[in-house]
Amino acid sequence: MESGPAIFAGMVFCLFGAALLAWTVTRARQHRPVAQGVSPVASVTVAGLVAVTALALGAWCFTRL
Repeated sequence: MESGPAIFAGMVFCLFGAALLAWTVTRARQHRPVAQGVSPVASVTVAGLVAVTALALGAWCFTRL
């Protein structure tokens, strides 16, 4: 019973992290802003850190099965 929420949370974190990372990389390669009105370097860095953190949280949830 307890593995159901861990699987759900892990999938949500992994999907969000992967989608955010893919979107950030795509925007950065096209030299388009990741966030409006923010330094390009800062926005790519923050979005990348959030994406990697979400992926790490997803992996952590999967280790709790």
